[in-house]
Amino acid sequence: MSESNESPVTGVTPHPPLQKYYQGEPQRRGFVTGLFDRTAPHYDWINRVMSLGSGVRYRRDALRRAGLVPGNRLLDVAIGTGLVARAAGDILGDGGQVTGVDLSMGMLAQARKSLPVTLVQGVAERLPLADGCADVVTMGYALRHVTDLESAFREYLRVLKPGGTLLILELTRPAADSATYRFTRFYLHTIVPLLARLGPGGPESQTLMEYFWDTVDNCVPPATILAALADSGFTSPRQNVVHRVFSEYVATKPRD
Repeated sequence: MSESNESPVTGVTPHPPLQKYYQGEPQRRGFVTGLFDRTAPHYDWINRVMSLGSGVRYRRDALRRAGLVPGNRLLDVAIGTGLVARAAGDILGDGGQVTGVDLSMGMLAQARKSLPVTLVQGVAERLPLADGCADVVTMGYALRHVTDLESAFREYLRVLKPGGTLLILELTRPAADSATYRFTRFYLHTIVPLLARLGPGGPESQTLMEYFWDTVDNCVPPATILAALADSGFTSPRQNVVHRVFSEYVATKPRD
């Protein structure tokens, strides 16, 4: 099932247009989807390099902190190759259920190779799923790629059951005048793209990682994300920061 690729920008965009990569907002989705389609076969390798192999444990711990338990129904938006979904599967057990949504057919093709879950093509702002179908909704490091934060958040609210939990994993830019920022920028803007270029993905993977950093560097601040969550109807939105750059945004759908 697939929804329209066009979603109007009516609220808060995660970052301004990056004209190094595309001309304006109408071209952004096509650029991002094409980039992920082309780099999908090498994405897991790139992720291991970027995270120095620590990503598997961190994702599992973040899911547990958010309250994921065996038997839950989980919807992973922008599932990619399935990194968050695989970590969730370790917790959910045989009684749990995972559904993944992604616009990139290349990413979905990679996910199908290793994940026995339901996979659907679609966009965050217009999910092709029923109301109240999930106990937990997750999104791993893809919030910077939506067109409108509030449209996406309202969709997450819609597909969650009353009392359900939203977990968004993201990288947050440290304060620009800090040593943490200088190190993070050097690592993600210089070292990781160079290693990506030297790896199996070549120049396309380098572009992906350069774009990754530029979206982090230009992303709206956490306060804007938390406000958009509240304005979209979530209760108790909060940010948990790990190692100064990893943000876990957690919010709850009201029970009434």
